[in-house]
Amino acid sequence: MSETEHEAPVDVDEPIPYTDEDPFAEWPQPESGAVIEDLPEGGESVQHVEGEIDVPDGYQVIEGSPSGKRRSVAVVVARFNGGLTNRMLARALEALEEAGVAPDAITVVPVPGAFELPLAAMALAKTRRYACVVALGAIVRGETPHFDYIASEAASGLQLAGIETGIPVSFGVLTVETVEQAEARIEKAADAVRSALEMADLFARLRASARA
Repeated sequence: MSETEHEAPVDVDEPIPYTDEDPFAEWPQPESGAVIEDLPEGGESVQHVEGEIDVPDGYQVIEGSPSGKRRSVAVVVARFNGGLTNRMLARALEALEEAGVAPDAITVVPVPGAFELPLAAMALAKTRRYACVVALGAIVRGETPHFDYIASEAASGLQLAGIETGIPVSFGVLTVETVEQAEARIEKAADAVRSALEMADLFARLRASARA
């Protein structure tokens, strides 16, 4: 192009013309729209089922154990929906006792609601006084989008608390459609305790292996 020639100006605001052509038409297409899921021999779905990892011989494995001996644990619990969270707290304390955590090594921190759980968990983790933090709450869907915002912020906030501090923070928050569903899932509080203790033990083993 010579110095006297110029390209026609391009109107960046001009809309892209509509076309009926599928831009992905040439891409490989799936054989079926069905979701592929592995099934056990009994034919039941494996979704939401706990299991073990089969590691072949010859590999080093570092795995935690849900043991609470000589560990300090913080439990942050939401007062909102207290009819549910009080039962969750009671079950969590039972699980901690079953795991060998001494009562005087447990700190319980009530907060107004599930939205405040991450902030309290972060503050507790930053003290470095606790091997892990267990967060308990119950969010029941209502007639507004409030449920979605609170559930999302609680989940991401609790994960961030663990990532930023390096202290395991377990998610013992029920996110359900009805109170009846929550009542059927009170045991999730004990699951959160065991997850937190297992991760705390795993972190301790990792530190020990790094020093070896």
